Amino acid sequence: MPSFLRITTAAVLTCAPGLLLAQRSATSTPASRPAPTSSSQAAFVPLTKAVHDAIDGARALRTVDYVQRYFRLPGNHGFDLAIDTVASLLRAAGYVREDSAPASARLVYRVESRPMANQAWTPLAASLTIGGRSTPVQQFSTNLNMIAINSGSTPEGGVTADVVDVGTGSDAEFAAATVTGRIVLSTGVARTVFPRAMKAGAIGVLNTQKLPAYNQQAKNTRAIQFTSVPRDSIRQGWLIFISTATHDSLRAALASATPTQPLRVKAEVRTLFETRPELTVVAEIRGRSRAAERFVYSAHVQEPGANDNASGVGALAEMARVAATLVRRGVSNPQRTVTFLWGDEIRSTDRFLKEDSVRRAGVKWGMSLDMVGENTELTGGSFLIEKMPDPSAVWVRGEDQHTEWGGKVLAEKDIRAHWFNDFVRQRCLDRARQTQWVVKANPFEGGSDHTPFLNAQIPAVLLWHFTDQYYHTDLDRIGMVSPKSLANVGACALSTGLLLADGSRSIVLAALEELTGVAERTIRAQAVLSADTLTRGGNAQTEAHILDTWRAYYIGAIDRIGEIAVGPVDLQAATERAKARVRAAK
Repeated sequence: MPSFLRITTAAVLTCAPGLLLAQRSATSTPASRPAPTSSSQAAFVPLTKAVHDAIDGARALRTVDYVQRYFRLPGNHGFDLAIDTVASLLRAAGYVREDSAPASARLVYRVESRPMANQAWTPLAASLTIGGRSTPVQQFSTNLNMIAINSGSTPEGGVTADVVDVGTGSDAEFAAATVTGRIVLSTGVARTVFPRAMKAGAIGVLNTQKLPAYNQQAKNTRAIQFTSVPRDSIRQGWLIFISTATHDSLRAALASATPTQPLRVKAEVRTLFETRPELTVVAEIRGRSRAAERFVYSAHVQEPGANDNASGVGALAEMARVAATLVRRGVSNPQRTVTFLWGDEIRSTDRFLKEDSVRRAGVKWGMSLDMVGENTELTGGSFLIEKMPDPSAVWVRGEDQHTEWGGKVLAEKDIRAHWFNDFVRQRCLDRARQTQWVVKANPFEGGSDHTPFLNAQIPAVLLWHFTDQYYHTDLDRIGMVSPKSLANVGACALSTGLLLADGSRSIVLAALEELTGVAERTIRAQAVLSADTLTRGGNAQTEAHILDTWRAYYIGAIDRIGEIAVGPVDLQAATERAKARVRAAK
């Protein structure tokens, strides 16, 4: 989930339908403590149990392990190896190429190829060695993010040169330093320091990053975040990001350098620029009776991390395998099409929705799998369902808080009543009953593959983990990924999609009853929060308005529950009873 792709709330939310999720408080039942299965949920059990029994976190982890070994950007070698691996796994699971599949085939896939505006960039190798030492202080094999995206290469065999410190890289600091023919050391912003250094005649740049607080840079001294510098086809220099530990080593060496014996380092950088296409994998289980209607999953391939987002790639591949197995066994018979999408974050999902207006019209729900495999004991992150905008995004209180990644308080006009968020949460709690999985949620923040769905007014959520001390750094490796987390998220996500793709009368009625119970509990929890606010001097009119908004929200969500149905289902009497219960809840 790249922070530089964050979409503004105004752009997303003014057109996005809202969703609901029970607001949690210290006095309400925590999300990590699911209630026992009720009789109303019996319709969910056969399919949910089959998914839970079949999902294999260890199998997903093997895919994650392979994918995370490569630095992945659209069109580059690592990205394409991940795409090839997914396609191979799909074939092994029984999916056939769409262009050669018979019309009756239900399990199909395709690999889409598109020309790219810019050349693909692949990092191959790098090392940095302080003069007089035999062992590199930093190398690509252990610091996968050390080469700036778009960096050029050193001459073959590397280059050895004096190091000159330009501090933050301001104009004054560059003017005071002799840069030509030297390697620049800077703590400034790489995107501005790099072109300035190249223009001044430097042969390369060593750049120290200032990481966000959640990366715990003082503790994780070897961490480097991936980021880019501007491409320059005329002065194609190179930039190596250095960790805090490497920075300290260079500083110590600089302190003992003299004018006659300056600090020298040997730097080697090998990268590749190539004209290559951007690939996307789309696999589908064609719906039996409503093939034009879809539940769409999306997992982005680019970014070099294990959790972000090799975990999404591996989890979604395992979900596609399990879904195919259940369809072949007759356990699942989706009436709607289930689509699995692997590609470039946000761009691939956005294209899927925009390139075909007829296809877009049939997409009913979306789900993004991003950073889904975390070993929370090691990363510090919690599993989260990032909700579509609901009242908790307007009145952020109780346990339902924004993450350190960041979000804004929304306006009431951004709320759109819907049931999808709660439905997803309940499927995750189904899993938690068996595994003691901790399930939490956060208000909408944006920045991953759920945002294109929301922009298109399609209900969608993000499944992810945060806060993560290794987020976007090269310490996000396979040891931070848990097969249990992969299985938990995969089971929750796939159960959601297959149940909604089924859309039978019993599932619709069960969803209505479940939603009504959640609504009642949420209103009671909100009443407790309001009462507490009043004891601390809160405004009674404001608190009454918050409760009225939640109540109206759920009533609106109940009115939309019929969207689940594949065939005609008379819900009028049942929905009126449900709304009466919500109106009476206190």
